[in-house]
Amino acid sequence: MATVSGINMTQNRLAQVPPEQLIATTDGFWQRFTERVDESIWSALARNTADELRHLVAASSFFARVLERYPQALLQAKSDPLKVDDYESALAVRLADCDNEQQLKRELRSFRHVHMAALLWREVTGDLSVRSAMAHYTAIADSAIQQALTWLHESFKPRYGEAFTDSGDKQSLVVLGMGKLGGGELNFSSDIDLIFFYPEQGETQGGRRTLENNVYFTRLAQALIAALDESTADGQVFRVDMRLRPFGSSGPMVCSLAALEHYYQEQGRDWERYAMVKARVINKDPAAQSMFYSLIRPFVYRRYIDFSAIEALRKMKLLITQETRRQGVKNNIKLGAGGIREVEFIAQVHQLIRGGQEKTLQTQSLYNAYGQIGLLGLMDDAETEQLIEDYEFLRVLEHRLQQLNDEQTQQLPDTSEQQQQLCYLYGAEQWQSLVDQVTEVMARIHAQFRQVIGSESEQDEEEHGLQVLWQDMLEDDAAIEILQQETEVSAAELWQQVKKFRLETRKRSSGPRGRAALARLMPQLLRQVLSQQHPINLLDRVLAVVRAIMSRTAYIELLAENPGAREQLCKLCAASPWVSEQLSQHPILLDELIDPQQLYELTELNQYPSVLRDYLVRIPEQDLERQMDALRQAKQALQLKIAAADISGALELMKVSDHLSYLAQAVIAEVVAMAWGQLTAKHGKPPGRTIDDTGFAVLGYGKLGGLELGYGSDLDLVFICDADYSATTDGPKPIDVQQFYLRLAQRVLHLFTTRTVAGILYDVDLRLRPSGQAGLLVMQAESFVRYLREDAWTWEFQALVRARCVYGHKALCQQLEDIRQAMLCRQRDLEELREDVLSMRKKMRAHLSSGQQQRFDVKQDAGGIADIEFITQYLVLAHSHQHPELCRYSDNIRILTTAQQLHLISDVDAQNLINAYQILRCESHALALQGEQALVSHDLSAERDAVIDCWQRLFEKTDSRV
Repeated sequence: MATVSGINMTQNRLAQVPPEQLIATTDGFWQRFTERVDESIWSALARNTADELRHLVAASSFFARVLERYPQALLQAKSDPLKVDDYESALAVRLADCDNEQQLKRELRSFRHVHMAALLWREVTGDLSVRSAMAHYTAIADSAIQQALTWLHESFKPRYGEAFTDSGDKQSLVVLGMGKLGGGELNFSSDIDLIFFYPEQGETQGGRRTLENNVYFTRLAQALIAALDESTADGQVFRVDMRLRPFGSSGPMVCSLAALEHYYQEQGRDWERYAMVKARVINKDPAAQSMFYSLIRPFVYRRYIDFSAIEALRKMKLLITQETRRQGVKNNIKLGAGGIREVEFIAQVHQLIRGGQEKTLQTQSLYNAYGQIGLLGLMDDAETEQLIEDYEFLRVLEHRLQQLNDEQTQQLPDTSEQQQQLCYLYGAEQWQSLVDQVTEVMARIHAQFRQVIGSESEQDEEEHGLQVLWQDMLEDDAAIEILQQETEVSAAELWQQVKKFRLETRKRSSGPRGRAALARLMPQLLRQVLSQQHPINLLDRVLAVVRAIMSRTAYIELLAENPGAREQLCKLCAASPWVSEQLSQHPILLDELIDPQQLYELTELNQYPSVLRDYLVRIPEQDLERQMDALRQAKQALQLKIAAADISGALELMKVSDHLSYLAQAVIAEVVAMAWGQLTAKHGKPPGRTIDDTGFAVLGYGKLGGLELGYGSDLDLVFICDADYSATTDGPKPIDVQQFYLRLAQRVLHLFTTRTVAGILYDVDLRLRPSGQAGLLVMQAESFVRYLREDAWTWEFQALVRARCVYGHKALCQQLEDIRQAMLCRQRDLEELREDVLSMRKKMRAHLSSGQQQRFDVKQDAGGIADIEFITQYLVLAHSHQHPELCRYSDNIRILTTAQQLHLISDVDAQNLINAYQILRCESHALALQGEQALVSHDLSAERDAVIDCWQRLFEKTDSRV
């Protein structure tokens, strides 16, 4: 007889009398039973059998229920026990006369309950070893699956016929048993883990209705699960767990063999390798078994000695430990340190490490695995024998726990009644002695386990805590509980974000390396996100970035291995959805996060041209596509650095706009140079022109002209040339000079706005050119002057106030600046100017103002930025004929400062306007970084009132809007 430290695991406990208090609790039941039971049954019972029954009723509520409901069948099953190989034929006889699914369910449940109760009786009386008992429990499960499937398959025939491949071969649903079912080591009250698949695509034939195979087999699988798992008045046969299937709970119920193979090749994870060690085809179909094992072996067993299995096991164990801690599980003989699971893990890690080379290790049976481990010298014989002995000690205890009430538990009871019952069934005189033996056994197992995988500190366990969220088998309430420990914000909403993203990752192939990197990254990233102030919004933004780089393993590894890069990613995404959108659209920007010091190291304003050239210098000029991408990537990277400095507070608003404006100017110069090079290579140059003096200039209007560019601003441009249109170019395919400059402008526009894999460069608006959209794309300087002198509207002169030359030869730029000043310094009729300015402002406000009462549009509402800009434009147009210095600058603040110095407005008005303009610009800028419209709900009335007061004084009688 096997013993562990003096406790006999196979003796007949029923030969001893249980405690009186246990017997007393069954008096009522026993009286009812003896009164109701058939006299022939009662008289046939021997005296010792009656005593055994009463003792079992006292110890097991499950046994009592079965005895009360099926006394004749139970006594028959005990007196004439079935062998392991007999269950299937016995059940087949029971199901032969079933007419419907309800009857099928009743027969399956009564068969299971009777034989499990009989096996309980035999186990406790010492007639059955724990190893034999596990084989019997497994055989009952196998028989229930196979016979239920056979019955359902026959019942489906009239409706659907049978499933065939496209080539005409008949097919069947293949059932994989996982875990203890797969290993032939099922416990008394176990779930059964199943996976379903079928060989090939096709459709059914011979029934009233044709179904595609995947639909047919899904319905068949659902019916099988209902037959086994559904709780009826008769209970359940087995609880069915499908979470081990491909993609877990979110995956299809049934898949084809090809889909199964693709999944494990592309998506299979380390824990699934461990699970598949125990996978066994339940069907007695040699072809199905051969197909499956040929498919799965390369995934589970590597051809080389695979020590990565140890690290995978270490992580799995940490996840289990974290989950048991989360649930507050104590005294768990399966999941606790040194529990049954660790004995299984020790065997499986040896199987995964060497199973590819040692084929004898490729077994689902724990006993066979340990036998081969000993034969191969991977562990000492004494160690394996001790582990098996300790394992059986815990398995016996597990069975007795579950036999109390047919519940799936591995938890030592905490009530005195259950402790007494367990002690009696197990053979322990005192509860504390049993607990001491359990502690001793588990300590021994855990010491062996730590020798295999190495030790982990509590800090390591904490670091891996959030990894449990990345497992498909986690239920929603458990995941939410984990998140609640990390953050006070809505854990349910956070979990839905993680769950949805996790499902997306499972459906996109990133290869084993990519999956491993993502598995390392996500817990780290989640911990960083959850520590922030607004984790829900931040997680959404960060996941958008990760989603964009999911298939780019190098970027996932960059974030996984670089804490500084993760920190910068979270910091930038938290500060600005605009930045997170840039990172998600252009993942190459993540390279900038590697070195935080470099990220915040800004380029000098006058160095942007040389920095851009450094990005382009290694790309051949003829490789236009790469040049376009490189220029876009350079612009995005430099813009990200500006944003990073802005977010960190290292740059004030005006400096941010300066950097963005000078960057745009440098980009314009590169674009014109690229367009010039392409065009001149084909058509040659206009007479007397070179790359240093192209005769082509670009005027920047609006925010670019006023050095007030924002992150998402487009470029308001006007193209001017200084050329003799009567000449032709000097290339192999000469064209008219006018045509040349038109094509140059078109090429510039194309280079800016064409969308490549790196996006567009800038949106460009050309509507401010003479005659607007109806005007020429590029205009000669003299024609530009003529238009301004003879045809321009007041609003065009207002726009000219904020214009400056952003590209061109020095002489041409100076010529255009002279033109600008001359046009702005013309004397105007003040009353007519006021009317024109007010009329244009009212049209703008009617068209662009938000019209909201509760929120203030900082750009277009009364007292906003547009009013300040109109005031400055009016001052320039009204007084530059007397004070030319007013039109020296194109930015609003310096214009207002000059107007103050010239006493055109009071010091108070000037300072109020400058202060309001800076505050409103900051608001607008912050909203742009947040990806929001320029609407604010907080109080800016002081700034608005100051602007409105100045507007009224300036335009007083003619302004009727206030």
